[in-house]
Amino acid sequence: MQIAQSQQKRALTRASAPRNAAKPFGRLTPAATKTCSLPRGNVKTLRYYSTTKVALMDKIPLTRAGHASLNDELKALKSVERPAVIRAIAEAREHGDLSENAEYHAAREKQSFIEGRVKELEAVLSRADVIDTSSLSGTIKFGATVKIVDEDTDEEKTYQIVGEPEADIENGKLNLKSPLARSLIGKDEGDSVEVRTPGGGKSYEILKIDYI
Repeated sequence: MQIAQSQQKRALTRASAPRNAAKPFGRLTPAATKTCSLPRGNVKTLRYYSTTKVALMDKIPLTRAGHASLNDELKALKSVERPAVIRAIAEAREHGDLSENAEYHAAREKQSFIEGRVKELEAVLSRADVIDTSSLSGTIKFGATVKIVDEDTDEEKTYQIVGEPEADIENGKLNLKSPLARSLIGKDEGDSVEVRTPGGGKSYEILKIDYI
């Protein structure tokens, strides 16, 4: 009897509930909570946008030299390269049919590259966290200049650990996010590190740490 009454009660509850009642949200973050009052179809999109917006505001560490170099490049693009390519496009237009004008298309491609690079540099510099590496000391961290030796070949190399926008491995500027840099962070002189690379594992000994 009690089972039958329980089943009847549940049936009455389901019948009285609105058919279009919204299911409750799970646990939401503060950013996501702000989207709940908007149309349901936009909730996921806006929640993703909110997360992305926060990520875009993250600071980018740069050395003083790296910041100056990127700033000089931006100035050169705006004051020299941009006007030059505009003139080149104007001159190419005067040669007639643009559909077969190689100079015109080359100039437009260069203009596209310049404008894209300008936007990229402006975004980086607007979020730059410029660090005076000469004031740092201790174990390896951002900005450290590190001398290491390959324990298998005895080949010595010197790198400065820098932000991604200023990284240039050919000139000894090691990307902070690279496998080698991540292995070196927090280590001291005399320590050995192992690095996994696409070509296999490598072992290095840290010979010297400087902050210049």
